[in-house]
Amino acid sequence: MKSFFNIILFVLVFSNWVSAQEKQFEKSDDNSMFTVRGSVYDSELLEPIPNVNIEVNGGAYTTTNLAGDFRIQVKKGDELVVKHKDFETVYYTIENQERIKIEVQANPNSANKPINSRRKEAAFNSLIDSASLYIKSDFEKSIQFVTDALAQSKSVRNNAEVYEVLGDIYLQWKQYDLAVTNYQISLQSVNANEVRLKLGRAYWHNKNYQESIEVYNAINIQDLSNWQQIVLYEGLGDTHFSIKNFTKALSNYKEGLSIAKIHSIKPKITDLNSKIAQTYGAKGELESAEDYFNSSLNLASKENEKRALEEKVKVADFKSSKRNFNDEIQLRKEAIENIKNIESDSVIDNESPLTVQKQNYKIGNAYYLKKDYESAITYLDKSIEEAKTKNDLVVEKDAKRKLSEVYSSSGDYNKALETYKEYTELVESLYVKKEQEIIQAARFSREIANKQNRITGLETDRELSESKYQLTSERNKRQQLWIYSLIGGLVLLLVTAYFMYKYIKQQRLANNLLALKSLRSQMNPHFIFNALNSVNSFIASSDERTANKYLSDFSYLMRTVLENSEEDFIPLEKEIELLELYTQLEHFRFKDKFEYSITIDPEITISAYQIPPMLLQPYIENAVWHGLRYKSEKGYLYIDIQKKNDSEITITIADDGIGRERSRYLKTENQKKHNSKGMSNIKKRVAILNDMYQDKVDVSITNYQEAEDAGTKVVVTLKKD
Repeated sequence: MKSFFNIILFVLVFSNWVSAQEKQFEKSDDNSMFTVRGSVYDSELLEPIPNVNIEVNGGAYTTTNLAGDFRIQVKKGDELVVKHKDFETVYYTIENQERIKIEVQANPNSANKPINSRRKEAAFNSLIDSASLYIKSDFEKSIQFVTDALAQSKSVRNNAEVYEVLGDIYLQWKQYDLAVTNYQISLQSVNANEVRLKLGRAYWHNKNYQESIEVYNAINIQDLSNWQQIVLYEGLGDTHFSIKNFTKALSNYKEGLSIAKIHSIKPKITDLNSKIAQTYGAKGELESAEDYFNSSLNLASKENEKRALEEKVKVADFKSSKRNFNDEIQLRKEAIENIKNIESDSVIDNESPLTVQKQNYKIGNAYYLKKDYESAITYLDKSIEEAKTKNDLVVEKDAKRKLSEVYSSSGDYNKALETYKEYTELVESLYVKKEQEIIQAARFSREIANKQNRITGLETDRELSESKYQLTSERNKRQQLWIYSLIGGLVLLLVTAYFMYKYIKQQRLANNLLALKSLRSQMNPHFIFNALNSVNSFIASSDERTANKYLSDFSYLMRTVLENSEEDFIPLEKEIELLELYTQLEHFRFKDKFEYSITIDPEITISAYQIPPMLLQPYIENAVWHGLRYKSEKGYLYIDIQKKNDSEITITIADDGIGRERSRYLKTENQKKHNSKGMSNIKKRVAILNDMYQDKVDVSITNYQEAEDAGTKVVVTLKKD
């Protein structure tokens, strides 16, 4: 024991956030991991103490930095051990997420020490801790606390912490580009490994995979605590997994697992076993994957119930991929019971995979694949009822579609058709809901951007105020300081202009994406409506077998269209496959009106081209419904794909129908409005896509021939990526 040092342990808990924090911990799982912040100071000299050993018994380890600060991953109830050669070891039990301050006092009877600066630091720390507390639950409050903390910031280190927490907030709310920006600003002030690890994670979330790898590889592994080393290897593994480099992903996951085992960091041991299993599964090495999944499932069962449930669902998905449906069904039934237990203590939103309706749907699907149709119907009905209760339109839609397939496979075609009609109604309802969600998301993005601009402006104002104060206090250097201030102001304006340009560019892209989704959502219901009219006409003519055949082909086409509906571009071969199926369906109905041919230049490398989904289908639809259908004799539809040059191809859709002028004359007023809207949507889509992807698509429409039946010729020019 060092007699010349006495230890005073201060736990800084402030009235403006302690009650909310305690309530948060009462709701949280006792075994959940979180980061606790702290510092070690010499109270006599008011100086930080670096290189103090901070350890959780049997777990994470770190040291204080030059500023005397530390962070360490803990869970409630862990014992913190603080060791240094100059003072007696301190033991402290973690109760909540409070900031810990350990002060070493050389002489307890020393004169009064200045406390004003310490009070300011305590106020700043309180605001930062409050911002961290509300990160997951209340975006507005969290941002407000960060803004207040920035106003209280008095040092470069404070600024770095403000922008780090701001990056954490944006990462939590999935604004990954803004998270990257703020972590970079934080690193410009203080080059902290913890923030560099977060930057690598933010790049990964933003799909900047090469940047993520560069950030991780630039970190010196020897400078990291054991927890941080695991986080680094796990981050590298996740990034390599995302780019399908499974060999490197496995190597990094196993490095992290080795460190976690050495230091007995159980949550990471479970997580990394699970990720190794998923990687082996992706590689097709199913036996190795199963071994690691068994291990992760066993480890997760020894943690908390929610973690065990998450792993059980992952293993069930793996069993499904192996077509081991019996084990999958058993695991999912157990998972449903676990979910019901967890739901009594916490809310599980519909986006989570841990919902009863999703598990019932997957059980129903497994029974369907086993051809146990009666059991499949039972569980799909359960899924639909639960989805209705939880207002989960996505699962309800999927379950209705699957139920229609089950009825069809079991031979109950009436119920299959009835259920399919209910499914199409749900699709329309879902489109409406998704449009509303897109509008809300756009509004939320604007609010975030405004708050980021406000914080940037606050920082600018604060720095300008400090510049004015310095000019007043140092009059003999006024001219020089004015020059520096002007330079600083110019730099700030340039930085602000850069961020504003980046924001405007991002907002423009977001608006284009919203417009594209809106236009697609308008086209798909029209497409569905026309096809269902065809089914209705077959049924009306008592041609049930033809209707069933048409409905079966249409359902496959509809699934393909819906799968592609969220994409800006799809491979050209997919679009050709869709066109062949669609044209075949139209010919199936109007076989006495036209014949058709689809030709592709053998010199074209189809895989090298991308095309907007559903771009060509409306032109074929117009050719059949408004040109060939009204022709007195049998017509012909030509679809021809030819090479224009090394980087471009032309797709020609031509018909010898009655032509656009006669078609307009024959239309009703309602048809004129509908076609105008449809063709307008196509023009808008092409214009937006060309704006986003630099004139990738060109469309021209002319008469096909000089005759009474002038026909129509549409030429789409497509550029290679």
